[in-house]
Amino acid sequence: MENAALLKAIIENAIDGIITIDERGNIESINPSACKLFQYDPQEVIGKNVSILMPQPYRQEHDHYINRYQTTGKAHIIGIGREVTGLRKDGTQFPFRLGVSDVNFSGRKIYTGFIHDLSREKEAEDKLKEYASHLEEVVEERTLSLKQSVLELQKAKEEVSQSLEKEKELGQLKSRFVSMASHEFRTPLSAVQLSASLIDKYAGPLQSPQIGKHVNKIKNAVGNLTTILNDFLSLEKLEAGRVEPSYTTFDLVKLAEEITEEMQLMAKQNQNILYQHTGTNSLVQLDINLLKNCIINLITNAIKYSGENSFIEFNTEINASGCSVTIKDNGIGIPESDQKHLFEAFFRAHNTGNIPGTGLGLNIVARYTALMNGRIDFQSNVNEGALFTILFPAS
Repeated sequence: MENAALLKAIIENAIDGIITIDERGNIESINPSACKLFQYDPQEVIGKNVSILMPQPYRQEHDHYINRYQTTGKAHIIGIGREVTGLRKDGTQFPFRLGVSDVNFSGRKIYTGFIHDLSREKEAEDKLKEYASHLEEVVEERTLSLKQSVLELQKAKEEVSQSLEKEKELGQLKSRFVSMASHEFRTPLSAVQLSASLIDKYAGPLQSPQIGKHVNKIKNAVGNLTTILNDFLSLEKLEAGRVEPSYTTFDLVKLAEEITEEMQLMAKQNQNILYQHTGTNSLVQLDINLLKNCIINLITNAIKYSGENSFIEFNTEINASGCSVTIKDNGIGIPESDQKHLFEAFFRAHNTGNIPGTGLGLNIVARYTALMNGRIDFQSNVNEGALFTILFPAS
């Protein structure tokens, strides 16, 4: 009795539907899960043929299925799940997996059907198929779009290639022109410079302040033009990738003193360049020409952007961490809004006014410094001057 009660409880509470039928296919019992699936009360189906729960063509095939099993005794479908369709009371249909087994009970056979609802699985399957179909469409669309993009990219690549070729040709023409023009300008400028010096010399006995004034104007103009030509030549070499550092060991103090003496001749009236070195060592291993160009460029700017009767501080230092070069002036300074663009080619601060310049000097200094694995820093405020520092780490 206890086992029978346990079995009944299991059947009554089973998640899947369980139906028992006799040898003629009539329903003998149906559990609550099966009632819920087919929407029938037990009394509505018990005693009736199980085909009531089957739509066509399953209803027509049912009797043949039972007869075949009874005749052949083959168990290839017994106990093996197969997918079939159920018919609810309201006429709707649903898929389920059917497992059939037979039981000998009281001298007769009872067939038990185990019904597992597949509605959710089929719904998920359909959604998956729908999603896969949609995905195929998306893939096809994107593949087509990708092909079009590839074609457009190839076309753009060809156009870019043609543009680059033209740009390369223009670059070569520009290089040749800059080089030719610079060299061609140097000869007449040298002649003008020499002539101005001779005029200054021969006009000495006349002691005419006007002659001296105009001779100085000529010399300054020639100096400005020479600086411009040098900047363009330097930029042209940098752009062409023809600048490679040539490292040598040299005396930094000796170089700095020579530059100080040379630049003092270019200084304004009562404008003094004060040089000082810190450290017991004076030897460095850098490109002397690139470093000289950097220092001259920075001191030239200090002279240009500072007034008469002023000092320009020029300091070098060698210590365990490396080498540094600083140039400090108390000139017009650099507006804060312009500082982020300071090392860009052809950029000039908004407060430079009519002071001559190409806007190339600091760009060249920064690039020469980088070529020697150094860096350049600066501090500046408007009307408080500027401090530029070139730093080279110890090798």
